[in-house]
Amino acid sequence: MSPSDIAVGVVIGRSSEFFDFFVFAIASVIVFPHRYFSFADPLTATLWSFAVFALAFLARPLGTAFFTVIDRRYGKSTKLTLALLVLGTSTVGMGLIPSYENIGAASIFVLCLLRIGQGFALGGAWDGLPSLLAINAPQGKRGFYVMVPQLGAFVGLGVAALLFAYLLNNMSQADFLDWGWRYPFFVAFAINVVALFARLRIVVTPEYTEAFDSNELKPSSFRAAFGQDGSTILIGAFVPLASFALFHIVTVFPLSWVYLYTNDNPASFLIIEAIAAAWGFLAVIASGVIADRIGHRKLLYRGAIAIAVFAVIAPLLLLGDKFGEAVYMTVGAIILGLSFGQSSGAVASLFQASRRYTGSAVVSDLAWLFGAGFAPLAALALSAWLGLWAAGLYLLSGSVCTILALRYARRVMARAS
Repeated sequence: MSPSDIAVGVVIGRSSEFFDFFVFAIASVIVFPHRYFSFADPLTATLWSFAVFALAFLARPLGTAFFTVIDRRYGKSTKLTLALLVLGTSTVGMGLIPSYENIGAASIFVLCLLRIGQGFALGGAWDGLPSLLAINAPQGKRGFYVMVPQLGAFVGLGVAALLFAYLLNNMSQADFLDWGWRYPFFVAFAINVVALFARLRIVVTPEYTEAFDSNELKPSSFRAAFGQDGSTILIGAFVPLASFALFHIVTVFPLSWVYLYTNDNPASFLIIEAIAAAWGFLAVIASGVIADRIGHRKLLYRGAIAIAVFAVIAPLLLLGDKFGEAVYMTVGAIILGLSFGQSSGAVASLFQASRRYTGSAVVSDLAWLFGAGFAPLAALALSAWLGLWAAGLYLLSGSVCTILALRYARRVMARAS
């Protein structure tokens, strides 16, 4: 199995997962506060919506634990099929929930339940392909190949933003809030079906099984993973923390601020997000080239410093006009792409090949939980209570954690590489 074949499966799979999550993220700002938290003022309703948003990141480690058992007993094809079925069903189900005015608090309960289902299923969507891709990368091209999975994030963001922008520009607000917003959730289900077949096409092949067996990339139990690599997992969770926190500070938080505190058309800002996603996509590719020259650890370290600077300076750009918003999004997406592009490679390099499969999955779950899960909620709350300048405090703390983790993990990473 060639690295290019693996890369195609990785990009398609990650794009579908991130599309699901960005559809929910955008709806958390422009739909859910109106439909499910209409009893509260706009700010409080959005904060409640972001609290529901965080539930998926709490459920994700539980999903990883559950689906690891399925993987060990029944194989990866069974695990992937079940996980993506749950993910797709949870996503499409969100598009069918009646509003708070129709069924009251039950609508919020069902929304929370389906959001937990999304996160739980995403834990099972881990297929080990990024680790296999890194191991099979040609000599001197490891940085370039480990950035491939991260491309899917910006593909998912761009498609979700453009789809919502199209609906907002071609429908009345009443029609959009009544039924138009449901279409992206139905589209997500269709994309998941395509992604499932694309990934199964690789997973069921004898070459895939042989590649995993030859590289000892087999799932271990959570007990074994924490027993053998507990300290590494703890350190590793903070290595990509800055880039994961920046991920939602760039993609989700600014949409909420613009929607709540400016008169800008949300469709226009979504188009800015889609353009920024294109810049982020290119920056991810650039991260692979740079990492192969200077090393992914140095790139992550410098990226964390850049994120810290961005956290202090950039939020005030959202006080300006569309130009300030565009600068915020473009600069943020470029920094994110350069840093996020190498985050999976940094995590995978912490573990020996025989323990990389489960270790990487657990570290990724914890990093998303600590770094990204509560980022929109924290940033919006801080900016509303203390001023827009305070939105970067959460991000700044993530940068400090990443810098310290990279320093402390240097010997571990060198020993495992």
